[in-house]
Amino acid sequence: MDRPSLTSDQAALNYVPPQHTAPKNAEIIPMSLRSVHFVMPGGVDDPAAPSGGNAYDRRLCLDLPGFGWQVHRYAVAGSWPSPGSAARTELTRTLRDLPDGTVVLLDGLVACGVPEIIVPEAERLCLVVLVHLPLGDETGLAPAVAADLDARERTTLRAVSAVVATSDWAVRRLVAHHGLAPDRVHVAAPGADIAPLASGTDGVSRLLCVAAVTPRKGQHRLVEALATVTDLPWSCVCVGGLGQDPAYVARLRALIEQHGLGDRLHLAGPQAGAELDASYAAADLMVLTSYAETYGMAVTEALARGIPVLATDVGGLPEAVGRAPDGGVPGILVPPEDPAALAAELRGWFGEADVRRRLKAAARGRRAALDGWATTARSLAGVLGRLPREPRRAA
Repeated sequence: MDRPSLTSDQAALNYVPPQHTAPKNAEIIPMSLRSVHFVMPGGVDDPAAPSGGNAYDRRLCLDLPGFGWQVHRYAVAGSWPSPGSAARTELTRTLRDLPDGTVVLLDGLVACGVPEIIVPEAERLCLVVLVHLPLGDETGLAPAVAADLDARERTTLRAVSAVVATSDWAVRRLVAHHGLAPDRVHVAAPGADIAPLASGTDGVSRLLCVAAVTPRKGQHRLVEALATVTDLPWSCVCVGGLGQDPAYVARLRALIEQHGLGDRLHLAGPQAGAELDASYAAADLMVLTSYAETYGMAVTEALARGIPVLATDVGGLPEAVGRAPDGGVPGILVPPEDPAALAAELRGWFGEADVRRRLKAAARGRRAALDGWATTARSLAGVLGRLPREPRRAA
């Protein structure tokens, strides 16, 4: 089990200057950080399988100490949300070994599929579940599997002390869908690091899609749309992991070949660091054709570089696109499951210089107004700080 602590024990020191009215022993008052134990999927640090959820979890570990919370990490390997016996045993042991009253933050991918492990521990631990995506919203699940995961998630979320979601849309969805008390569900939207403005290529033709290649991200719809606008001078790079659903990747490659797009549409695989920065820097337009998103961190990563967005109007994506301070919209939203609408907007992007200028100006305005990760950490720290001091059984 991976249990390294990201921060050493720390103490903030408040110095009280000697004054005539102060007690003579008023000197240094230690204020220790409170501890939160963060349980995450085992692949959270795997560069071959990047995801917004993993990036979010890692960033919280770095930023929570700045708001009074020392983070202890537990990365539990397993095929979450439907783990095998070894993973179940590891999670059970991890929680069982924590003292009563411990504050525990659990990634929903780990917690929501195993209520038989989580619910008993909710009697003695202060449990908070961070939901990146409702389990039943994953695209491509058999109906019976989706229904079972949905029921398991509902049982888990109703038992824990608090739930955190990544957008206002996701909060509303969880409250309505699972019948949760609104005052127990909180938002901590992902932050964004402002980056240098993307230089792009010629200002119009380079399209970029940053998303794991899976059915939920809907890259096949992008291929279908691009196949109808081959007269336009576009090129497209799809950045994202290729290992999560090999069958879908194979179908996507066949679709690209079928439409003769192999020399214009490139599946680049996962990227990080300077390589990913270079892909963003070369982009003129960000495209995302997801079936479901609770927020859409790739959207704000693009906007943080002044890149306009063309995306499906689903879930929390409209929140991620947002507005510039002057009200300008830095992106275009199209109906889901409508490649024709996507193609029509691409024609508008290529054919109307005024549209491009307006979108680029709004993207730069939105860039300047984006919240950073400190806002995310502050929101989550506030949730942790308002937890009941004792879990239900102790109380």
